[in-house]
Amino acid sequence: MFEFSIKAHSGRARAATFSTPHGVVQTPMFMPVGTQGSVKGISPLELTEIGSQMILANTYHLMLRPGEELVALHGGLAGFTAYPGPFLTDSGGFQVMSLGHMRKITEEGATFKSHIDGSSVVLTPERSIQVQEALGADVIMAFDECPPFPSTPEYMKDSLERTVRWLERSLKAKTRADQALFAIVQGGTFAEFREQSLEATLPFDTPGFAIGGLAVGESKAEMYPAIGQTARGLPENKPRYLMGVGHPDDLVAAVALGVDMFDCVDPTRIGRHGLVHTDEGRVNMKNAQHRAALEPLERGCDCYACTHYTRAYLAHLYRAGEMLAQRMFSLHNLRYLHRLMNRARAATLENRYSEWALEWGKCYFKGEIPLWFERAVRSED
Repeated sequence: MFEFSIKAHSGRARAATFSTPHGVVQTPMFMPVGTQGSVKGISPLELTEIGSQMILANTYHLMLRPGEELVALHGGLAGFTAYPGPFLTDSGGFQVMSLGHMRKITEEGATFKSHIDGSSVVLTPERSIQVQEALGADVIMAFDECPPFPSTPEYMKDSLERTVRWLERSLKAKTRADQALFAIVQGGTFAEFREQSLEATLPFDTPGFAIGGLAVGESKAEMYPAIGQTARGLPENKPRYLMGVGHPDDLVAAVALGVDMFDCVDPTRIGRHGLVHTDEGRVNMKNAQHRAALEPLERGCDCYACTHYTRAYLAHLYRAGEMLAQRMFSLHNLRYLHRLMNRARAATLENRYSEWALEWGKCYFKGEIPLWFERAVRSED
């Protein structure tokens, strides 16, 4: 039912296939985020057309609204959302951090004040798995705590040890054989705690592993060594998922470090604010220079926005407050990341990943490749 098959290596970069009950996906891949069961502004048909392979949905938000029971009545997320491909659900663990002002952590779990009506909500490992089983995602996550940055060594140690205990409880609560539960390795940017988390987590031998606790405020120079250390310690024959990371340079670097799967709200979030991804870096469509620009968002891009509209038209729509502009920017950004991962896969299959990534980096960083990026691409993290 779940099979991860590596087709090629190039350095530490991997090209693989991952079989799930709702389809086979090719890695490396980026997963659009559908927090409420919808990728903001993008229909399931459009997601399929731009090459989205797996969508992430949010356990905490769907538990509160509309409730996992209603989703289950639709046959799970596939029926509820009309997206036919695989889903991954997070555990609610990120909200343990992001809603820090509204929650209390105990050994039992996390107690939240609902952002919807202010009511008290208790999320435990058992409850998280119960909700994720009702949502029916192909890949589900163990309930964990994502520590904030910065955290003291004392807090980090207590947090990751609690996450391991919560992992054990998550696995005991799991009942569905058609869902793959991924464990999450924590430890922040502390090398010793990353190693401790790996040693405690690997014996559970879950079908895949996630790298958590990064892209939460630390610098890239701090983040990349933590990614590299964790990826090196994970099993070779199982998928590796870097949670919450979606900037183009981070994806290219992390693939070089051995990561297979990514997700982030960034491409649609920045799209709603008039920002678009290109090989030459992020472009701000609010700038005056685009008002009469007759070229597409990016030459060579095959998304609907780039094959039908000029920058001038989309800049006009954005200034006029027309929602089509935000949708097209978001659509382009998602397609850009999918194309980027397709190119990364092709370079891996050709055993020229480092060469390709450095060529891409010279263009993206306009000739000034940062040391932290170059070291990661050369696997010198």
